[in-house]
Amino acid sequence: MKKYLLSAVCAFILFSVNAQNNQKPCSAPEASQLDFWVGDWDLYSADTLTGNNTIYKVMDGCTVQENFSNARSGYLGKSWSVYSPLAKQWQQTWVDNEGGYIALTGKFEDGKMMLATGARKLPGGKEIISRMVYYNISKDSFDWDWQATTDAGATWNSNWKIHYVRKK
Repeated sequence: MKKYLLSAVCAFILFSVNAQNNQKPCSAPEASQLDFWVGDWDLYSADTLTGNNTIYKVMDGCTVQENFSNARSGYLGKSWSVYSPLAKQWQQTWVDNEGGYIALTGKFEDGKMMLATGARKLPGGKEIISRMVYYNISKDSFDWDWQATTDAGATWNSNWKIHYVRKK
């Protein structure tokens, strides 16, 4: 009986401390750094429409959900991004209809959002790190690059460039 009473008292204390804190989930200013991305977008590569992306804030505004589609190729992908105040960084998980899975982390600095993978080995032993960079951000457009490095970040090569234009 004492064990149960002690557990109940501990639970009550934890609940009370959290209630007194009164901080809403995802209320850190950084949690809104990806808000520029929310909306319906047409995506262009080299002035050619290559896809569409619809971005929502979900889960009480704590998570940014991406819904990518390329009608021509049938390629579909989704990502979920959340700001972690404990880690002081963004975390994103990407999955697609080709079995792809990518985990990325990063920050918004100097007007750019950069999210990177961890290092992974290539055949032959070289390590590669990939990242995406959102930049030239305005209300109705921005640019996005998928880049890679095999020299620990000394140089980055762009492998895929997309220009986002907000649908009217």
